[in-house]
Amino acid sequence: MTDGAGADPAKPEPGPDAGGPLAGTRVVELGGIGPGPFAAMYLAELGADVVRVDRPGEANPLALTGGLRRSRPSIAVDLKHPDGLGVVRRLVDDADVLLEGYRPGVLERLGLAPDDLWTRNPGLVVGRMTGWGQDGPWAARAGHDLTYAAVSGTLHAMGPADRPITPVPALGDYGGGSMYLVAGVLAALLARGRTGRGQVVDAAMVDGSAHLVSMLHAMVGAGTWRDEREANLLDGGAPFYAVYRCADGRFVAVGALEPQFWAELVAVLRDEAGADLPGDQYDTATWPAQRAAFTAAFAARSRDEWAAVFDGTDACVAPVLSLAEASRHPQAVARGSFVPGPTGSPVPAPTPGFSGTPLGIPGPEPAPGADTVSFLRATGLTADEVEALLASGAVSQASDDPAR
Repeated sequence: MTDGAGADPAKPEPGPDAGGPLAGTRVVELGGIGPGPFAAMYLAELGADVVRVDRPGEANPLALTGGLRRSRPSIAVDLKHPDGLGVVRRLVDDADVLLEGYRPGVLERLGLAPDDLWTRNPGLVVGRMTGWGQDGPWAARAGHDLTYAAVSGTLHAMGPADRPITPVPALGDYGGGSMYLVAGVLAALLARGRTGRGQVVDAAMVDGSAHLVSMLHAMVGAGTWRDEREANLLDGGAPFYAVYRCADGRFVAVGALEPQFWAELVAVLRDEAGADLPGDQYDTATWPAQRAAFTAAFAARSRDEWAAVFDGTDACVAPVLSLAEASRHPQAVARGSFVPGPTGSPVPAPTPGFSGTPLGIPGPEPAPGADTVSFLRATGLTADEVEALLASGAVSQASDDPAR
């Protein structure tokens, strides 16, 4: 993936592994929703050969896999059918990684317990994505991003003083879940290079959500962070690290933490809005007056007018962009941060960039079971074997596979 700014002669040319750094790594994903699919998508876009195993006729009315099925084929397999289970076992025998997001114990009840899989493939890494982890009194409970963030303490720290906010699922599902699962799988693959053995990666969203705010937990323990909202330097308590409404109802984010950035912010606001900014930056007694001055100043112009004023400065002021606007920001355009998605609309490009094994663009998003026949034939099953599996109901095929 290029950065959108043209070729850089100082960068090395792509090497022979230009399919991404995980090219040749084989992953079997047992289909689910949310954080598991995101992790599988990310591994696929890092170059891994991932196949998603969906349930026959699977459909999610909440569309919680929207956008997350891309970049890998989908086969539909009935894991409760003995022949369907045999198909998955055959795939796992040749895989480096198995990803699953069931509640604890479900994988074992299906006949795919890690200990059994290791007798056939001792190097297999089993990535297990759950909300509460594989053990503990809440392990079998249902939950979602919001509840994992709540119990981890992370939700308590977010929002205005009078109540926590309801964040989008980037916090628990994807930040605290998917990314820790991916990091754990990669670490386990590195460990396998030394030991020759696979292992279970127990990624729990409640654990990851807590780990994301390790700094806050440490600061609470040290007495440098008040355990309440809008009362601290980085949670909106400080007037120079906050979000302000502009004349058009849109917002700017201000993050002028260091004294040199504060000085530039103050100078611009005085020049542009005649703002009277009383007191020293870190004199908390004057923060209410500073906040009132900032509020009045930013309310005098539109968001984009302020963005133009602060363009090129180090005052750490940025427009709060909508999802639709983000792909059009000059920095995103220059970096190639967004690319056309499977439907043609912009989607975030795979990241980070790699100088020797560059990443490709996101691939198509197949319907569940769209690749069953073609994928199974590519793994070595004969046409008669595939037809027998279809006839028995062990696997099924969506109508858009050209191999049918």
